[in-house]
Amino acid sequence: MSRVLVVDDEQSQRILLQEILTREGLLVTCASDARQAEEEIQTNPPDLILLDVNLPHKNGFDICTNLKQDPATRLIPVIMLTGLAQSADRIRGIDAGADDFVTKPYDRSELRARVRGLLKRKEATDELERAEHVLMALGCSIEAKDPYTEGHCDRISRYSVIFGTELGLDQNELWALNVAGSVHDIGKVAVPDAILLKRGPLLAEEWEIMRGHAAMGEHICKPLRSFQLVLPIIRHHHEKQDGSGYPDGLKGAEVPLLARIMQIVDIYDALTSERPYKHAMTRAEALEQMRIEVEKGWWDPELFRIFATVAEKNAFGDDSREIARAG
Repeated sequence: MSRVLVVDDEQSQRILLQEILTREGLLVTCASDARQAEEEIQTNPPDLILLDVNLPHKNGFDICTNLKQDPATRLIPVIMLTGLAQSADRIRGIDAGADDFVTKPYDRSELRARVRGLLKRKEATDELERAEHVLMALGCSIEAKDPYTEGHCDRISRYSVIFGTELGLDQNELWALNVAGSVHDIGKVAVPDAILLKRGPLLAEEWEIMRGHAAMGEHICKPLRSFQLVLPIIRHHHEKQDGSGYPDGLKGAEVPLLARIMQIVDIYDALTSERPYKHAMTRAEALEQMRIEVEKGWWDPELFRIFATVAEKNAFGDDSREIARAG
């Protein structure tokens, strides 16, 4: 049963809306002000919110703006309830992120139709979100096969978002980097364990199979339309600036920006992590090795310059790893 939250400071309006929506077979909860609404949303996130514009202390526009800026609530549809028909108020509502508008007094048939439409959209969004979680869990399950890569996905996600924030990326790009941290190597699900977990150097034919994981990862995630910003990261995070990377041998700016960010973060974590074939480098050692690779033409020099500045400030919080290794 879908849950709807009605937020209106007028009791008569709350009672009216509760009656209309309950007859639709919906579970309805009511709040009379912003504080009650925010507590209810945090405790029991609804599937849809009917939000009055005029509320005490904090108006509906501000509440809607806060909801749409919070990743935890941004996908909850919001219908703004208003007695104002001016276009300026609708524009303000659109700017706040409102999904629809209903003007008082309500046309019951119209209200029910708008609620049904947004609930169907929310159901589809929830299905996509569940699919995203499945793919992210699959990506992390690959990491779990090898104890030497424990925590890699979480670190890549965290480092990428910190770095992307420093670069001034928008929320959609930061979301893509965060998700890509979990799924960038998801294509390795098609790589046999004998190759994936091999401790020695790979044979030429084994290396070709391993190199195929980037394109395979893109193929696995491609059906999800919400992953459009994530797909180029998955496919191209092993490209190099000089064209010697894979799978497409892209050069320079041909490599998408988010993929260039991910590859720098991925290399840094690999260098500072323990592996069967090498000891973990310190931050300074890793950055020096990456400077050498930048000079070889592998990584974006300007991005690396900014990354190194961020890393040297311990913005990634990896001092604890160095202390643990020293101990």
